Parts: sequence; C-alpha cells; structure tokens
Amino acid sequence: MTNQPIEQRPSEPLQSYKEAVDWITGLIPFGIRPGLERIEKLMELLDNPHRRLKFIHVAGTNGKGSTCAFLTSVLLRGGYDVGTFTSPYITKFTNRFQYNGVDIDEETLLKLSNELKPVVEEIAATELGSPTMFEVSTALAILFYAKVTYPDYVVWETGLGGRLDVTNIVQPVVSVITNIGHDHMDRLGDTIAAVASEKAGIIKAGIPVISAVSQPEAIEVIKRTAAAQKSTLYLMGEQFHETTLSVRENEQSFRFDNLFRSIDALTISLNGAHQRSNAAVAVMTLEVLRQYNALVVEDDVLAEGLRAAAWPGRLEIVSQQPRILIDGAHNPEGAESLADALKNTYHYDRLHLMMGMLENKNHQDVLKHILPIVDTLILTEPDFRMKKDADALAALVQEMREQQPEKYTFELIVEQNWQAALQKLQQLTGETDLGVVTGTLYLIADVRSRILYNSDSEKGW
Repeated sequence: MTNQPIEQRPSEPLQSYKEAVDWITGLIPFGIRPGLERIEKLMELLDNPHRRLKFIHVAGTNGKGSTCAFLTSVLLRGGYDVGTFTSPYITKFTNRFQYNGVDIDEETLLKLSNELKPVVEEIAATELGSPTMFEVSTALAILFYAKVTYPDYVVWETGLGGRLDVTNIVQPVVSVITNIGHDHMDRLGDTIAAVASEKAGIIKAGIPVISAVSQPEAIEVIKRTAAAQKSTLYLMGEQFHETTLSVRENEQSFRFDNLFRSIDALTISLNGAHQRSNAAVAVMTLEVLRQYNALVVEDDVLAEGLRAAAWPGRLEIVSQQPRILIDGAHNPEGAESLADALKNTYHYDRLHLMMGMLENKNHQDVLKHILPIVDTLILTEPDFRMKKDADALAALVQEMREQQPEKYTFELIVEQNWQAALQKLQQLTGETDLGVVTGTLYLIADVRSRILYNSDSEKGW
C-alpha cells in the first residue's frame, strides 16, 4: 500500500507565495515518514545540490534552535555568510529558511516551489509515494542554499530524531547533539538509550561530534557510536566545561574551558541555565571548526555574537504591562528548565501560568515541574489538529492534586479558547506578578503574534 494517487496528472505552476505554502503544507496528510529514500530520490533528480554545501548538523531533544541561533550569530559577526534551517517556525513559514539572518523572500520561495513541484509529482507516481511536507521543505532549503545564496556554512537543524530524519541526507563538517530527553518517544523509542541511539544517527564517519548529553546511558550510546564511526567526540563535562560566573535576568556569564584553551568570561542575554549549556556547545563547535577547518573567529567577535543571539518563544518577555513571559516547554526537560528559571532568574509576587499541550506528550512529567510553583494554572487548547483536550488535562491535574493536596495549592481555571485564556492571564497578572504562557510551540506562536503584532500568525512545521 503506497500513497500513490490513482491518477497522476502534472498540475499547473503555482501562481503565488500563498499557493506555494498551501501546496507544501497540503502534503501534511502524508505525515512524518521516517526514512531517507524519498529525499535521496529528490536530491538525485535535482543533481544532488546538497553535496556543494558545508553543514553544521544539530540534533537534540531541547536547545537545538538556541544552539543554531548562537552559531549563526557568531558566524555572521565573523564575516561568514550563513544559511540557517530550523523548525517549527514561530511567525511565518519563511522563518525556516534564513540567509544571513533574513527570511527567504516570498518570490524566491515561489520560484523554488515551482522547480520542486514536477519532481515531487514524479516521485509521488512511483512506489515511493508522495514526499512529505518536511521532505519538500528540506529540499527547498537545500535548493535555496545551493542554487540561490551560496553560504559559507549552513546551520542545519534536525526535524525529529536524527538517524532517519530527512536532514540526515547531508554530510556535515561537524555534528552536534545538544541533549537527550523524553520527547517524541512514540516515534523514537521508550527509553533514553533508544532516543540517544536515534539522535546518534547523525554521527558520520570521521566527522567530529560535540555534545552536552548528561545521562550515563545516553553518554554510553553516543561514545559507542562515535567510536564505531571513528569520530572524535567532545563531551561537555569531559573535553569542555562551562563554569557559571553570574546570573541575572537577561544576562548571564560563564567561563569556558576546553582541550585547546580557556576563555575567561562570555555573556549571553538568553535566560535559563540550559542556555549556558547551549552556548557552551556552540562555542565548542566553533573551536573544533577553528582547529580543523581553518575557521577564523576572533574572541571579541565570539563574545559579541553570543551576547547578541536571540531565539523567539524561549523564556521571552513579550509584554511589560502586564509582565508576560512565553516559553515553549513542551516536554519534561523543557518544563524542568522553565521551572528552574522561574525559581532562580525571575522575581515576582504571584505566578500565573497558562498552558496548552499536544495530545502525544508526556503530560504528567511536564506538570510535576510546573504545579508546585504556580499560584494560578489556566489550561487551554492550542489551535492545532493534535491538541490535547483542556478538560482531559484538567482531570490529570486534579488527579495529581488529590495525591498531594498540601503541595498543590494553586487555583485551576479551564478555558478552551486560547484567546479568552490569554485575556484571563493578562487580567490576573498584577504589577508585581508574572504571567507565563507555556506548552506547545503552536500555542506560543499564536500568543506571541497576538501580543507583539496583534495579528494571527502562520504557524507550524
């Protein structure tokens, strides 16, 4: 059984940016289908454009986007041309394809979509079935970098996992695995070791790998895979270290030490202990490129690039009156990092938190980090097809509260409509309070767009 249509007729060229995006997102029903056969065929029919590019391939459960932001920011300030491919996007489909920090323009996206369309239709007519939305987006990114912009480096974020992820078609100059956590376990395996094994699939023969994985079973998998591939592994805590110097809201400094040298003080404006770890991974990646790929980045450029790096939707204050923070903490490790930052970085009298989740997430392990620290919990539903029902989430919260009533003393509000929930959050958040919106990035995208631009965002993969 394949996804082959009964009758395949070449369709007309796409006429507008909207049509192009509709065509790409219209492939969503083909799902996420792990495996590289369709993208390999796509690349072959396009004359393998990915082979002309230098990729920094970034995988991990959390922190991929922030690490990509640190790398891009430093490389740009170092005078390099940089492509950055990330997902999901927060504001607009074009966010995913950036060149020197600027989105692909709509006209170029339309042109490249028309170049891809007949090739996609040709593959759809074979036993391989139609390429998926993520496969077509990945192919579009490769065309954008290989045939339009020609960057010195492409900072290349995985979509899901690593081994069978579409982005794994590339041969990188360096591989990065930020960390391993409990996410997408329905697809990647039900243990940390199994998830680590999927992420380790981006490690290529002889290509160095940098990682901040911390669990013993994950470290074992990464070390074993690197050894089998004869890849040099640079592991945080072993070959490089981050030592915290100071932490306050929107500014934290750390000392960086590695095999090659030490850097006394580096500062980032992103919040949360996890961001120091992500920054250290990015610095180690640049150090490896400096040692082995003749990358030239002066220390003052490194410092300036790290400080200037920004990543929307992660511990981001989007409003001052009332004070509203948004953070896409959609898995247990993300929720733990958020809770840690709320306890150690931000100051407030009362904490009001609004949350909306997707159906396939590890809800209880996310909630256990959040429930002890909130004064008000507002449960809502993201505007997305795989949303978790707010009443079902509330039932789980009540169950957890019954088990530890003395620990969980917050007020619980259920409001299915996210816009009404946001209004309630804004009304509840007094001058000395903090309002937080967390959960799936689909909710974060909508809330961010509503507060900052008062408009509806495009959002998704």
